[in-house]
Amino acid sequence: MLSGDVSDAVVVVQARTRSADPAECTGCGQLSDWCHSRYVRRLADVTLAGRPVLIDLSVRRLYCENASCPKVTFAEQIAGLTVRYQRRTPQLQRLVEDIGVVLAGRGGARMLRILNIRLSRCTVLSQLMRVPLPPLRTPRVLGVDDFALYGDTYGTLLVDATTRLPLTLWEGRDADQLSRWLREHPGVEVACRDGSFTYRQGIAGGAPDAVQVSDRFHLWQGLSRRVQDIASAHRGCLPAALPPAGERDPAPAEESAGTATQDTRAAHHARHLFEAVQALTSTGRSHSSVARELGLDRRTVGKYAHARTWQEVMRRPPRKPSALDPYLEYLQQRWDEGQHNAKILHEELQTKGYLGHYQRVKMAVAPLRQGLPLDEPRERPPSPREAARWITTHPHGRNLHISERLPRLLDHCPELRRTHDLVRRFAAMLDNRDATPLPGWLNDLMNSGLAPLVGLAGALHEDRHAVAKGITTPYNSGINEGRITDVKLQKRLMAGRAGVPLLRHRVVLIAHLRRRYADRLTVSSR
Repeated sequence: MLSGDVSDAVVVVQARTRSADPAECTGCGQLSDWCHSRYVRRLADVTLAGRPVLIDLSVRRLYCENASCPKVTFAEQIAGLTVRYQRRTPQLQRLVEDIGVVLAGRGGARMLRILNIRLSRCTVLSQLMRVPLPPLRTPRVLGVDDFALYGDTYGTLLVDATTRLPLTLWEGRDADQLSRWLREHPGVEVACRDGSFTYRQGIAGGAPDAVQVSDRFHLWQGLSRRVQDIASAHRGCLPAALPPAGERDPAPAEESAGTATQDTRAAHHARHLFEAVQALTSTGRSHSSVARELGLDRRTVGKYAHARTWQEVMRRPPRKPSALDPYLEYLQQRWDEGQHNAKILHEELQTKGYLGHYQRVKMAVAPLRQGLPLDEPRERPPSPREAARWITTHPHGRNLHISERLPRLLDHCPELRRTHDLVRRFAAMLDNRDATPLPGWLNDLMNSGLAPLVGLAGALHEDRHAVAKGITTPYNSGINEGRITDVKLQKRLMAGRAGVPLLRHRVVLIAHLRRRYADRLTVSSR
């Protein structure tokens, strides 16, 4: 029997089960139609036309006719409508759980409020944590990586590289935890990781028969960082990349820039710091102790200690190109002819197609009023990061600007030339998926005479078997990095205040939720 009552605030549905239908005992499963009494259950359901729905359901309490059953009476359950100890219908319960998985507590409560379902954030989180995690199946290919949990605390994330789904995560990144998990879940055949010594030990201790693969991206990233360190150590060679005299002379340009800025407040500050750092480091003191005494960052001390002159840390940034650049020659011509009114000059430029503001023209002619030349765009030497990017970029991917300047830089600096040759040899191994030249390349890296590369060679030699697998096999940590990006998103949604159990629950469940809806869309599109 069914009846309803609709008001502006709520929709109330009154229903009653039929007395003739037998019900299944919740203890032993035997059917019974021996009625004990009736009572009314009030269930909340999903909204109807934007209004909350309440179901007043009259159900029977029945005697269990099985004498051996521990239950004397039981309440009948309606499939698809009622669940024991639940005051929400299964459809509404699934909606609350899915919104909690996607948006967490506070965001989920706000979304439910939009749907006219009133639940607190604590209730949403409580319902979320009651959702059981999917059964964990030991993967054949395991991805291991770390992520920043909060502050200086890191966590470990495990991913099934075959299904691309996260398995679990925990706080910390020590080898014992990883070894324990691998022993509890035997069957891992391949483990993808970065160059971490901790994870190398953990995999070797928990799954000694598994093949360890060092990720290609992390190998290339580590090499690129060493290239940047070498470029920083040879900062004085970088101006050689600029066009030679006749086109643009880098040395005088840098000299004139230093002369123009030597009387500024920033120049006095840079010169003072340079002299102080050089005086202290010349006595053999470490950069850390100098940084503590002067109240500077250790990297700042290193920058001033490695510089040959204070002008090296006072490089003037180039002026960005502007829409006025094509008209600078005309401005100079009209100024020489005697037209010094910026308003008139702006109107003349507008007739020639200039669409910029008058203020830009006024600022451009300001040096001319002081007897100085126009401030034209000028090229500066590449930074160590730019030089490292030039060296690590594939020759076919270099634009004309890099192709013209990099050979000049390499011809001027033998150390960067040696670095470039070693980088290209390693890139060829990655492109060809051939690790045969790896031992010879590691020996050349060790004998290069460049401290950053020598240190890298030692680390790669210890991990050479995993490095070789990273070069030759198709396995990599790209899936791990994608899942860590998802972890960071979930943390931000919870303002970084989620504990590890809640974060683990959401990261695992949201991946399966997306996969479930993706599969539904695939099936429906067929």
